[in-house]
Amino acid sequence: MEIQHIRNVAIIAHVDHGKTTLVDQLLYQSGMFRSAELDKLAGGQHNLVMDSDPLERERGITILSKNCAVNYTTPDGEEYKINIVDTPGHADFGGEVERVMKMADGVILIVDSFEGPMPQTRFVLGKALENGLNPIVVINKADRPDARCDDVADEVFELLIQLGADDETLDFPIVYASAKEGWARTDLDSGNDNMKPVFDAIIENVPAPACDEKTPLQMLVTTLDYSEYVGKIAVGRVFAGRIEKAQKVTVIDKQGKHTLQKIVDLYEFEGLGKRPVDWIECGDICAVAGLEPVDIGNTIACPDKPSPLPIISVDEPTMTMTFRVNDGPLAGRDGKYVTGRQIWARLQKELQTNVALRAEPGATGEQFKVSGRGLMHLGILLENMRREGYEVCVGKPEVIFKEFDGVRQEPLEILSIDCPMECQSSVMSLLGDRRAEMQDLTAKSGTDNFVHIEFLIPSRGLFGLHARLLNATQGRAVVHHRFERYGPMRGSIPQRQAGVMIATDPGQVTPYSLDNLFDRGFFFVSPGDTVYEGQVVGEHCKDKDIPVNPVRQKALTNVRAAGKDDSAKVKPARKMSLEATLEYIQDDELVEITPNFVRMRKVYLKEADRRRADRKKQTEK
Repeated sequence: MEIQHIRNVAIIAHVDHGKTTLVDQLLYQSGMFRSAELDKLAGGQHNLVMDSDPLERERGITILSKNCAVNYTTPDGEEYKINIVDTPGHADFGGEVERVMKMADGVILIVDSFEGPMPQTRFVLGKALENGLNPIVVINKADRPDARCDDVADEVFELLIQLGADDETLDFPIVYASAKEGWARTDLDSGNDNMKPVFDAIIENVPAPACDEKTPLQMLVTTLDYSEYVGKIAVGRVFAGRIEKAQKVTVIDKQGKHTLQKIVDLYEFEGLGKRPVDWIECGDICAVAGLEPVDIGNTIACPDKPSPLPIISVDEPTMTMTFRVNDGPLAGRDGKYVTGRQIWARLQKELQTNVALRAEPGATGEQFKVSGRGLMHLGILLENMRREGYEVCVGKPEVIFKEFDGVRQEPLEILSIDCPMECQSSVMSLLGDRRAEMQDLTAKSGTDNFVHIEFLIPSRGLFGLHARLLNATQGRAVVHHRFERYGPMRGSIPQRQAGVMIATDPGQVTPYSLDNLFDRGFFFVSPGDTVYEGQVVGEHCKDKDIPVNPVRQKALTNVRAAGKDDSAKVKPARKMSLEATLEYIQDDELVEITPNFVRMRKVYLKEADRRRADRKKQTEK
């Protein structure tokens, strides 16, 4: 296809504003799939076909960026190929957004018709402007009864001004849409019932790729795929020249090392899949098989005149966590991969595709220091490892401090909270204790008694905050945050207020023992669960840790009253997600993660060892 008939566009938005739903509608209405085929690809449950990862479907979010291609014919009979890249909306997966921006010539910015621009909207739009990409604004969910489309359009305009957009960018086209219902309109009263206005906006406002086929080959690798049959598959965009099957190429890595290789297979994207081709023209997105070694950020170049493209720049991690081999009493019972060598190999594999992640050896041979963008970024990695059969223990997450001009600085984040007005004082009191600084306070237009508050808060202050905010607002708060910048240290932040109950004996939890401990606090275990010495089995109602015996059996006698055990009181166990446990633990605790269990435990399992460690810590102070 000719270059002028190719369009490369990325879909960007805040989380849950409808990016993936819109892409699904574009795929369906392009005529490349029947509804039944899309339904089958999506798992038969009307899920989103672009959210192919099991975790994405469970959580309803996009974690990995993906690309597809649709063919669109204009009313004049001209055929266009539109390469669409679906990107994550959560701040922790910003690395996925940054690396795929290089593949696009324009972006579709999707904004909720009620919520308007949110913290992640600013982040992804800023990245688009840095790459010189002008937005097409789609105000989605325009069929909501509380939609405020005109106000949202003005808010997007103001956001672009704050980001330093030029006059051309400020003259952005607006499309009103309901991706769920499958319609888009340039005028809300037009009555159009299909997505044609979105296709037309892409054709008219996204420029064709600017490149020259006669120049030497340059292709930037932005994504890695894998096939059991051909190995690594490098996905990227051809910026110059033309790439052909069986062609000899030079792969230039990030250190500038040149490797002469040969392309085995070449694919172009068609719909959701790929089809083999003999060549790919300049400006198109393609997949290349047969190259080894190859990595994200590498340049595939002409062997006669190899020239590298600029390396993809990705923001540095802001949070770190220690991974270590599971050395608990139940280690090896649940997982297949339990050794330090296996865990390190898995981390090295993750580094090949997760550009925002960092991993390095820890203090001992069985510890590894892993750094990422945030708690969800690292939590998703751990969840994937757990499902793959790995066992690992992880310590409390810590923010990464830096020094600028001799001053120690910490990462600061913009925290956005929408809450009922009657909860405003509780929220501000809670945030004040965590060294947060209020940036903005506005009443939400179109709502009754809801306020929008923005704070600048240290990343340290976010640990354990989400659950406390939900308690303070009776579950009605909507919370988002994104990294803003580094700033001077802001002093101490309150830690977990309550102590924990620590098991003193191994075995199975009994109702009798939990009944005796009823007044001591909440439990993380239920009758019948297997526990071990040093495991955290509950939260104490006071601010100190206490040892308990959750496996005590009732002593039997010859005389026993009928129905005596019916009065046993056992509180329902408090079940915590993996990420919630990571927020909950303290410095002297670990989270033990196995394929079937997530447990909390002390670093030192025996009470004598914990006392010895405490005395050593006091002596060092």
